Amino acid sequence: MIPTIAITPGEPAGIGPDLAIINAQDDINANLIYFADPDMLAARAIELNIAINILCLSSLDDIPSPQKNTMLVFPVKLSTPCKAGILNPINAQYVIDSIRLAVESQQQNKTQALMTGPIHKGVINDAGIPFSGHTEYLAELTSATPVMMLAAEKEKLRVALVTTHLPLRQVSEAINKDVLQQVITTLHGDLQSKYGIAEPKILVCGLNPHAGENGHMGTEEIETIEPVLKLLRKDGMTLIGPLPADTLFTPKYLEQADAVLAMYHDQGLPVLKHVGFGHAINITLGLPIIRTSVDHGTALDLTATSNIDSGSYKAALDSAIFLANKQTLI
Repeated sequence: MIPTIAITPGEPAGIGPDLAIINAQDDINANLIYFADPDMLAARAIELNIAINILCLSSLDDIPSPQKNTMLVFPVKLSTPCKAGILNPINAQYVIDSIRLAVESQQQNKTQALMTGPIHKGVINDAGIPFSGHTEYLAELTSATPVMMLAAEKEKLRVALVTTHLPLRQVSEAINKDVLQQVITTLHGDLQSKYGIAEPKILVCGLNPHAGENGHMGTEEIETIEPVLKLLRKDGMTLIGPLPADTLFTPKYLEQADAVLAMYHDQGLPVLKHVGFGHAINITLGLPIIRTSVDHGTALDLTATSNIDSGSYKAALDSAIFLANKQTLI
């Protein structure tokens, strides 16, 4: 039985719809359901000069077998027609609704994984909807405490985050023993259950330069990070650190690790995106559903040009299918 993957193309003015249309021409061993506005997809396909069939679904109970050049669409209507490359806050609710409906499809066991396209957090907030990002919204929808992890599988690099979309001045205050223990436990458990790694080896970054230099450049390592690592090692976890982030991302350390835990967004992700940009992906751990995503933004300037790289989209879809199949076997 092939899995059914829910796909939200994301910001309608961005390249998410373009990627969905372009890749719908491929032979995929899965049912792909797009939670999107069918008229918007049809109009974008014309702009891309791609002939595509769009089949609207009134329910997810009887899903047709996958067909090349055919998009199965669960309709979510835009508030106003969309122009490629031009953001419009009026359509912000459409983005939110498409994510919510796709998540509900997994919660109702109609789909087995969710893959999300790029969104524009700024325009959603401009519409008066407080929105920090996919990860935080998925936490709200599922009543879970998720962990963001990005992966560049070609380079065998996975980077998870303790904090996500926070201003830098708020990071230290957000990292306490309870939060750190929860994040590490989730990361360790999902590396086992989702990726089949029996004894994960996790490298842990310090928060401060030189991992605090024995307290001379900050005390978070001594007061928070080291006590948590010591406690979890007693449970059998292999946790190496806290290590200085400026030397952790070198072959000497990475060759022995299954994942890296960074303390904040821009500590770990610039390295991952440097080595994996174009095929790196985002996986949300700690959820009762499976969710993968592209690792890039909306690229408004490239919309409707066909001048886009599908590498991250394909990798995110492959990962969603892999994780859905693995879950089915458990």
